[in-house]
Amino acid sequence: MRLSSPKLPAFLASVVLAGLVAAVKYAGVSVPFVGAYLFESLAIAYLLLLGGVLFRGL
Repeated sequence: MRLSSPKLPAFLASVVLAGLVAAVKYAGVSVPFVGAYLFESLAIAYLLLLGGVLFRGL
């Protein structure tokens, strides 16, 4: 299996989501969905990045 670098939109979406999780956890920022599901939101960000690496064109 050949890995590829993720496309810019998938990379940015995962970084923004992970940044929101960090902001909620450490800075006390209130984000409705992310604040209630920190672990799940971080897992979604990781899976989005993983999908961008494993599947070409995502």
